[in-house]
Amino acid sequence: MKKKFKSVRTKLFITLCIVVLMIIAFLIIVNNVVLETIYYHSKKEASLNTYEYINNNLPKTLEGEGKGQYELELEKIAIDNNFEIIILDEDNEIYLSNKNFLSGFGNVADIKHDVKYSIFSSAEDIMYASDGVNIRRIQDKINGRAFILLSAELDNGNKLYIRMPTTPIKESVGISNNFLYILAFVSVAFGGIAITFITEKFTKPIEQLNDIANRMSKLDFGKKYKVQNNEDEINELGTSINILSNKLEETINKLKMSNMELEKDMESKSKIDEMRKQFISDVSHELKTPISLIQGYAEGLLENVNTDEENRKFYSEVILDEANKMDKLVKRLLELMKLEYEDTKFNNTKFDIVELINEVVKNSKVILDEQKIDVEFKENEPINVYADDFYIEQVITNYFTNAIKNIKEIDGKKLIKISIKKGKEQGKLRVCVFNTGKNIDEENLNRIWTRFYKTDESRNRTKGGTGIGLALVKAIMNKYNSKYGVVNKKDGVEFYFEIKV
Repeated sequence: MKKKFKSVRTKLFITLCIVVLMIIAFLIIVNNVVLETIYYHSKKEASLNTYEYINNNLPKTLEGEGKGQYELELEKIAIDNNFEIIILDEDNEIYLSNKNFLSGFGNVADIKHDVKYSIFSSAEDIMYASDGVNIRRIQDKINGRAFILLSAELDNGNKLYIRMPTTPIKESVGISNNFLYILAFVSVAFGGIAITFITEKFTKPIEQLNDIANRMSKLDFGKKYKVQNNEDEINELGTSINILSNKLEETINKLKMSNMELEKDMESKSKIDEMRKQFISDVSHELKTPISLIQGYAEGLLENVNTDEENRKFYSEVILDEANKMDKLVKRLLELMKLEYEDTKFNNTKFDIVELINEVVKNSKVILDEQKIDVEFKENEPINVYADDFYIEQVITNYFTNAIKNIKEIDGKKLIKISIKKGKEQGKLRVCVFNTGKNIDEENLNRIWTRFYKTDESRNRTKGGTGIGLALVKAIMNKYNSKYGVVNKKDGVEFYFEIKV
């Protein structure tokens, strides 16, 4: 409510109403103060003009029809000006008068005795005095009515008295005031309606501009001011607001783009720094054991701990084997870092995944024969997929070598089964690698995808891998936004991934 009272519309409405009331009040004051003065002045001038007319045109003596004609003339003047006129001769006898003069002046005896007998006045009431002509305000002793009285001696020796009542002026002022009161009420009523429409016309565009400005402060530049045909200051302001909105929107968009680029640069730098720290941490963690082994066997060779050739050869083979493992670990770790922290670009092409799987199996034939592992893969027809064959080969190889390392004999048989099924997502195939053996504990199903995690608690270096293979699978599949995972089966474990047809 307080906010509404402070609005421009309300203030403009109240201001215009106050202006209307002030104008009416001014008219009432003028009516009371000025109108009476003007009235007295006009009556004074009218009475002087009548005196001049009578003094210049009235003969000393009038007889018969001439006298009657002149009385009619006086009657006309008296009616037009609301005068009471009486002319006395040198003997103070009534010489001429308008017909109703006695109703105003009293009886003839009083007039003969002294005209002043029926009136009184003070010096302050004198309105005019010059060349024997006096005009003053008087009050009748008998009835208390107020008049303006002109008394003068004519050039022919007669005496002229003109009296006019002041009551009409007071009545006129009262009537005027009442009219002005009514006019004030009507003006405020109708003016209020007119002012409402006027303020609506002026304040509506201002409210729109205020709404646009508030939206701009919240970085919302969608709303624009609709410029009208008329050219005024509000339209100019609206045009300026629209220009400002467009420029602010353009500038802020540029700032956002710059900020996004800066964030990308910072994120890239942060990733590189994080990758560097992670790489150092991982290498330090994983290379401690092989470095210790190499150091120990190298010191043994240096100090001739074993003098026979066979033992020295064994020491040298251990050192070479550990060095190869370190080399392999560092290369795979670098590849993993690139996948996780850099924007790796895949060289996607169409290739036969059946052929690729057969190639991976063929490369592991020696170890399969040594461990007497059967491989079941029934696909014979080519199946074309679209991806980077280098990285997909790494996924299949990691799954396959992982299956070999963790295979167990079930019912007198070690089996690795590879199958290709329809994927859960449209347009994709699911490649599954199953091996007989122990199930993975539920709590470890998610941990196995973490770098350097091994389910073999003994951390056997001869049998176990680097612990990076499944982390590589996870990184590659995340890049492709494809599903991957592991499922415990009745007699073993099945790993899977999906690839685009």
